[in-house]
This record gives sequence, structure tokens and C-alpha cells, in this order.
Amino acid sequence: MFKRITIVFFIILIFIAVSGMAYFRGRYVVPILTYHYFTTATTSKNDGLAISEEIFRRQMRFLKDHRYNVVSLEALADLIRAGKKIPARTVAITFDDGYADNYKYAFPILKEYNLPATIFIITNEVGTPYRLSWKEIKTMRDSGLITFGSHALGPEPLINIKDETVLKKEVFHSKVVLEDKLGVAVNIFAYPEGMFNEKIRQLVIDAGYKAAVTTIPGKPYPNDDIFAIKRLRISRNAGNMLVFAIETSGYYTAMKEYKKLRKAKKAK
Repeated sequence: MFKRITIVFFIILIFIAVSGMAYFRGRYVVPILTYHYFTTATTSKNDGLAISEEIFRRQMRFLKDHRYNVVSLEALADLIRAGKKIPARTVAITFDDGYADNYKYAFPILKEYNLPATIFIITNEVGTPYRLSWKEIKTMRDSGLITFGSHALGPEPLINIKDETVLKKEVFHSKVVLEDKLGVAVNIFAYPEGMFNEKIRQLVIDAGYKAAVTTIPGKPYPNDDIFAIKRLRISRNAGNMLVFAIETSGYYTAMKEYKKLRKAKKAK
């Protein structure tokens, strides 16, 4: 397996050289892996956000066996904020929405491999069907491996909310509720569905968060913008370890943006 992965990294380097080294220079983006929930008997085969427990275990073992520098999202945000050089093969692991199966499946595997992760909670959905309970959230918090961030009060993308009072409450009050329940600072915000604008970004700053993440690449914000940190959605396609190796290479996001750029130029 190690030899196969080495070949993949070699292929990545060839791709960069052929596609244009100048474009990729300085475009290394630390992979922040984004998961949602796990497959079940009722999960649609077309559900790209679901991943099996087996695949997740395989991916975490891959990170451990290949000595990736798996850090907490807060630690990574601190490095970006300080402008420090980030070691190669550094990754962070995140989960969105606070699904109950994160506790049942992901948490034991993360403990087994001693890998930190961040779970973003939709505050008003805690304790509802298929969502984490406060007891489960606190158990994970007490492990020292899992930190929690806000995913707003509800699932509605904030860019759809026109009432400024409601919009502000989604950002501010979700932080207050989480900090009150958990007794720890909540420092990172995940934009619902990854979408935001400058007004929403400023609200996140005003609320006292130290960083914010998105899953929408290509935003008009630089890679070192601490309130527009890019993440990668991990789908079942990444069950193939060669695909997973490419996605965790640090150049995957740049590759996607380069392909879009070339496609746009051809369309003109």
C-alpha cells in the first residue's frame, strides 16, 4: 500500500508540473476533512454525504499508518493566524450537523487511533431524532479529543435569512448556548452549507469567534483568511485509498480550481 501511495504522490507532482507549476506555487491548502453521517440500511446509494464505518476506519488508519500530522481545527487555525509554516501532511478532521452516529461510529474509531476532531453543532437540533444528545456531546468533550463549534441555531443557510435580528441571533446565540452547556469556549463557526457573504463573515467576527470554515472552494478570499477557511467534503468515493491520498495531498483544492479555470477559458 505504501508503494501505491508513493506512486500517487508522484503522479500529483507530474500533474502539477505539466499543468503549470506557476499556478500551483503557493496554493497548497491544508486538507480539512469534512464528514457528515454514516451509511445505514435506509441510506440512499446516491447520498454522497454518507460514508460507511468501514471506510472511515480505513481512512483513519491510513492517516495514522502514514504518519499524517493530524491536528485539532483550533490548533490549525492558530497556525494560519500566526502565519507559521505548516508541516507537510498536516490535516484536520471535522463533522457537520451533529448526527447521533458520530458518537456511535466515529468517536470510538477516533479514540482508537487517538485522532482529534471538531464537530459543528446545529444548536436547536440537539436531542432531536438522529442528532446527538447533550450527554453524548459532553462525553466526547470530556475525552479531550473532540471539540465543538457552532453550525448556527438552525440548518437554514444564513444567506437566505433577510431579517438582520434573526441572522445575528443565529450567529451570536448559538455560541452562547454551546458555551453555557459545555462550559468551554466555542471558537469556530461553520457557515451552514458553506455559504456566506461579507456581512455574515463580519457577524462571526463580532460574535467573538476566532475562525470560521466553509465547504465552498473558490471564494474570493485568500487561503490564509481565518474566517473563510476552506474544507473538503469527503464522500464515499474516498473509500478508494488512492482517491483519499489525492484529496489529502494539499493540492486537491487547487487542482479543482485549476480545472474550473481551464474550462472557463475554453468556454470563452
